[in-house]
Order: sequence, then C-alpha cells, then structure tokens
Amino acid sequence: MQNHPADQEPRRVLGSFFAPKSQNTPTWEQRKLDEAFDFTVPNNTLSRAELNQESGSVRNVHYGDVLIKYGSVLDAQNDELPFITGRSKDDFKGALLQNGDIIIADTAEDETTGKVCEIVNIQDKDVVAGLHTMVCRPKNKTAEGYFGYYMNSSSYHHQLLPLMQGIKVLSLSKTNVQKTTVKYPKDKAEQQKIADCLRRIDTLITLHQREHIKPILEVKRVKRNE
Repeated sequence: MQNHPADQEPRRVLGSFFAPKSQNTPTWEQRKLDEAFDFTVPNNTLSRAELNQESGSVRNVHYGDVLIKYGSVLDAQNDELPFITGRSKDDFKGALLQNGDIIIADTAEDETTGKVCEIVNIQDKDVVAGLHTMVCRPKNKTAEGYFGYYMNSSSYHHQLLPLMQGIKVLSLSKTNVQKTTVKYPKDKAEQQKIADCLRRIDTLITLHQREHIKPILEVKRVKRNE
C-alpha cells in the first residue's frame, strides 16, 4: 500500500518540525500516548462490502482509506467518507467520532502500518472508525491538525517500527501503541503554527503532483482515442 500524495514528503523532514531547536523555543511536553489520549472509543469490524458511496446516516473511516486515500488531516465535510449500509447512529452509541480524534490504521502490508489521520470539521455528520483502526481521543484540547501531522512524522513513527508484528501483513496492538511517547508544545498557539505550516506544505505538494500527473493522463487519453 502507498501513502496518500499529501504524505509523500519524507518523514525525516516532517520530523524536524517536532523538536526544539534552541533555548528560545517554547516549552515542550513529553507524555506516554495513553497519558495524553483516551483509548476507550471503540471501532467497528465492518468490511468494505458493508459500506456504500451513495446513501446512509452514518459514515465510516476504513483503514484502507487511512493508508491510501486520506492525508494527515481528514476533513469530514470535504473528504469522501463511505456510508454504512442499513445502520443508524443508535447502533454506534459511544463510538461516534469527535473533532480532533486520531484514527490509527493498525494493519498494513508494509511499514505504513500505524499511519494516522486526525478528523476535523465533523459538524453535523455521524462518523465512526472502522475495521483495523484504533481511536485516540485527546484528553486535553489541542490545535487542529497538530497530532495528525506529528504522528505521521519520523519523530513518532520510528517508535512503531519495532512494535510491528507479522510476516505478510504487519499489525500493531493497542497495548504496544499506548506505550509510545508523544511530544508537543505546551502552548496551543505554537502547536497551531506548526500544523498550519505543514498544511501549507501539504497543499503545495498536492498541487505540484497534480501538475505532473496532468500530462500523463493526457497522453493516456490520446492513446485511447487513437
């Protein structure tokens, strides 16, 4: 499986945003993941066959979409989220996602295992986390996007590599993930500055890649019409 285009920037570059550079850098906190996040929000085990793109009342974050389709920040109003067929929010009491929740894909065919997305802009939508995911809910208010980017950086993701288990398919256990460490500025405004900077980089990378893809798609179109 491959990363979303917006996550193609090397993890080591992203990681450089998440370390204090000098004595003048604002104070940073370091916490075990289970100290900073609540892990009690359940996921479901619905397969892709139980989802649809047309209609429904509850939307589902599938692990395959976290790995391939979504960037570090998942905008519930603008990114495509599949519906759950024949179910209502009453079937998912206690499982509905909130803005700022981190969804981790705990299974993949390679070291993209552990890729995350932070869901934002939910508004009036009912959204749940699906098969092969785990939900981390911040215990304290954090800046929008910060942990989505941080937990996809090398600064965090390298901690997951020795925890991955399996041969053909790699997976992470919740128990092991909870033992990892996160770092963040105590100042929420500083968190937001970092997130905003990385969001702009995301946008530039995506636009740049689209410009390179256009000529390729045009050649394919011409060949089909020959």
